[in-house]
Amino acid sequence: MKIYDFAIVFVLAVIYLLQTHQVNSASMSTDDEPQVYIISPENGDEVTSPFTVKFGSKSVDIVAAGVEMKNSGHHHLLVNQNSLPDMNLPIPADSNHLHFGGGQTETVLTLEPGVHSLQLLLGDFAHVPHVPPIISEKIIITVK
Repeated sequence: MKIYDFAIVFVLAVIYLLQTHQVNSASMSTDDEPQVYIISPENGDEVTSPFTVKFGSKSVDIVAAGVEMKNSGHHHLLVNQNSLPDMNLPIPADSNHLHFGGGQTETVLTLEPGVHSLQLLLGDFAHVPHVPPIISEKIIITVK
């Protein structure tokens, strides 16, 4: 192979790699990944009980429990949880794992005075977390 032929092959290989990288980068964009988040209160806020918690979502449809639809689910609010529930089982239903199976996007909470953590976890039609889990950042609030 002559140096001229090698240069052409090299340039074509570089162009191919650049095009492939652009396609892969676009398909891996975090903008399109499903997300859930707590709109309010914000991390570090002081609130008075009862208070409203507003849920946000992006690139996912919020639907009622029992509705089996691609790229959808309903909110579960984890209150004062140091660890996540088993991601292979339905999310428990108790005072620390609040279910919003009607597709609700907000709730009014009454918590005792003190420091509390809140975190959203999306469940599918059967209350099972998605793979990978669609989970919010944990926020810490203080109830006066």
